[in-house]
Amino acid sequence: MDFEAFVSEIEENGWDVHGIEVYERGKLTRRWGDTDGAVYDVFSVTKTVLSIAFGMACDREKISPDDLLMKYLPREKKEKMSPAQREAFGKITLRRLLTMSVGELPFQAAGESYLDFALGCALQRPEEKTFNYSNVSAYLVGVALTEALGEDVGTFIERNLFAPLGITKFSYERCPEGYFYGASRMKLTVNELSRIGMLLCNGGVYDGRRLLSEQYVRTATSVQQMNREGGYGYFIWKYRDGFSITGKGGQRCYCLPEAGLMITYLSDMGENARALRECMERTLLEG
Repeated sequence: MDFEAFVSEIEENGWDVHGIEVYERGKLTRRWGDTDGAVYDVFSVTKTVLSIAFGMACDREKISPDDLLMKYLPREKKEKMSPAQREAFGKITLRRLLTMSVGELPFQAAGESYLDFALGCALQRPEEKTFNYSNVSAYLVGVALTEALGEDVGTFIERNLFAPLGITKFSYERCPEGYFYGASRMKLTVNELSRIGMLLCNGGVYDGRRLLSEQYVRTATSVQQMNREGGYGYFIWKYRDGFSITGKGGQRCYCLPEAGLMITYLSDMGENARALRECMERTLLEG
């Protein structure tokens, strides 16, 4: 590992990287930049946070990946759906949404009611399990989880995940109808993302306290739906021998169990996010 080379390339290229943390065997061994000061957009890292909340609800037997989405939709929303829409969406399980395997959902919801928008989408082949990365899938999981818990998902996350992890600087948003927007729009510090990663790397245990079942972590971080990137779990990407918590602009937490390594960084790289990842791999994993 050549951490200095990684930092040097970032500085030489003028890349917009906010901060980096490296953990070896569970211990913080290297850090650079702003890791615990400001919060930054983490985009689809929000989906992984939602997945953890979903797992906690599963552990409490409030919900299951095998449940149908329709079970948790508000009655007034189901009554507005056409018979064809009710039939199509009646075949969609929460597992399909968690694994992004509903092939015909659009990427983004819009309008004053994201839920009306989502449930108005035409599904011609609802049984077909095709990988299709969609914010709508995550949003619908958040709606279902809200209804299953009988409380706001954001409040549930704050109490059951953020508080035990000591995460205090976060922010997140809700949709126009008030549901936790589980697809994106969350901000965290680098260290706060590391804490979430450490929970998953440790099989659901943080600071000696079990917050999430080992079975759920194992399932959520392993391949449940294949894609060209190597596979996808429950809102978590497969990466090498481990997994990656990923945001679109270069927000990453890589867990590599064979090497006993976890690497976290937040950046605002846009289309250059791949270049940063390749630099990380060359200097930290292969150097």
